[in-house]
Order: sequence, then structure tokens, then C-alpha cells
Amino acid sequence: MGEEQRPQGDARRRRVQRLKRMIVLLVLVWMILPVGLSIVLLGKVRGLNRQIIETQEYLRQMEETVAQQVQMTGEEQQTGKEQQTQQFGRKEVIVTSPVDDQDIVPAAVEPEAAHKVYLTFDDGPSKYTEDILDILDTYDVKATFFVLGKENEHSLEMLKEIAERGHTIGMHSYSHKYADVYRSVEDFSADFYRIYSYILDNTGIQSTCYRFPGGSSNTISDIDMHVFADFLAEQEVEFYDWNISSGDAGSVLLDVDTLVQNCTADISRHGTSIILMHDAASRPTTVEALPQIIENILAMEDTVILPITEDTTPIHHIH
Repeated sequence: MGEEQRPQGDARRRRVQRLKRMIVLLVLVWMILPVGLSIVLLGKVRGLNRQIIETQEYLRQMEETVAQQVQMTGEEQQTGKEQQTQQFGRKEVIVTSPVDDQDIVPAAVEPEAAHKVYLTFDDGPSKYTEDILDILDTYDVKATFFVLGKENEHSLEMLKEIAERGHTIGMHSYSHKYADVYRSVEDFSADFYRIYSYILDNTGIQSTCYRFPGGSSNTISDIDMHVFADFLAEQEVEFYDWNISSGDAGSVLLDVDTLVQNCTADISRHGTSIILMHDAASRPTTVEALPQIIENILAMEDTVILPITEDTTPIHHIH
């Protein structure tokens, strides 16, 4: 019996020892596992931090590179264009000279005459601008073009052509969108500086005359138009309405005889006549009527046709 019990006791002890080893092993695993996971996670975090630092450094280098390129481009433009900085009201502008300065600005001193007539064209440049310019050249007459901010190649070419032929360029807003232009003084100011810069950048001319879209007596603006007029005065810019209208802005296309009559019938009643016409693709009869309008005016006694200058007596619908 003693010999039989001994093997059984040894087997029991071995099972107990194996169980103890398993328990110890499990305890060690449960102790080591969190430490190992912590070490792995710490490594991951350090790797992510390193990537973040490297990314930030890359972005910083990119910003420095872009800034250097912008600075170099600005310096090249400054050298290439020989620009001169001037102050215009509260806005600093860059004066360039893409066209010849000679004979661009009409003479400031106006000739004496009982009746001074100013032909003005709104909304251009258009496909008819060159035709209008050729007609004016034929009669050796200068006019005033209140232009919009049109960026297409033909419009820019015509804008420069207006300047080169010695006509006055005035501002008629950049967008001609009443709701946007008259939304607030800030919006009006932004549009004003945009059309001012558009003319300056493409002709070298600092325009000092303005015509409100719809005129100063328009009923679209919810803000008193005197507010916008005061803003223009602060910029040393004069606005010009009209006291004679061709009628070519309506929805009905007027015939040549009607346009001639509208433009010339009342000139003898005014010492200063500012005639409103439009340089627009939808107004072909205005171009057709222009030669007769000019001939009728030139035939009037003691009457001259002039471009608007700083000496021109402005016509204001509001006072």
C-alpha cells in the first residue's frame, strides 16, 4: 500500500507545481502586458509628435518660400513698371503710364461761348465705341465717356483708345449693379475704388468725374444720395448728371430723327448742356444719329462742343 500511494503523491505534487507555475506565469503576463502596451503607445505618441513637428516645420518653410516669391514678384513689378505712388483721398494708388500721357487730358481752360455742350456716353466700352470715336474724330469733337469695369480684351483696348484720342474718361461705377453699389457707403466706396483703379491701371489717368448709375435722382437707393455725393467730395471727385437726355436708355429703340430732336431741341435754352447718351451694344441708332446731332449743334450760333474738365459747370439733380 505504501509503495502504491507514493507514485500517486508524486503525481499530485507535480500537478500542484505545474499549477503554481501556470499561476505565476499568468501573474507575470498580466503584470508585463500593461507595461508593454504602455511602451508601445508611448512610442506611437512620440512618433506622432515627431510627424507633427516635421509637418509644422515643412509648412513654415513653405510659407517663407511663398513670402519670398511674393516679395520678389513685387520687386520685379515695381522695377519693370517704374511706378510712382501717390495718395488719392484715403486710398493709396499706383500710378502707371501704359499709354502716352501727351494729349490725353483735355485742356483745362474752356473757350468762351454762350452755349457749351457736352456729349456724354454711359455704359461703355461697347462694340460701338470705335464707331463713336471715329465719328467724333471726323468732326474734331471731344466727348466724355462714363465707363464701367469691363475686363474683356476689346473693352480694355477701347478704354485705352478713348484716352489716346484725347477724350475725358469718367467713372460710372464698376459693376453698374444698383443693389450692390447703393447697399451701403462701404459697398459704394469699394465699387468706386475698383472703377478708379481700373481706369488708372489701364490708361494712367486719375479720373476726377463720376456719374451715378441712374443719376443722383435715382429712386433705387434706400440711402440718401447726398451721403454718396459727400463721399465723392471727400475724394475730390465731382459728379455730373444731365439736363438733356437722348432718351436712348429706354426699353424702346428710338429712331434717328427722335434722337436728334431730343439731343438738340433745348440747347438754346441752356448756357451749359450736358447730353446723356449711351455707348451700348443695344443702342445702334445712337451711333447712327450722332453725326446729325453734332452737325446740328455745330451749326448753332455761339455754341461749342466740349469734353468735361475741371472747369465744367456740373449739372446736379440733387442739391
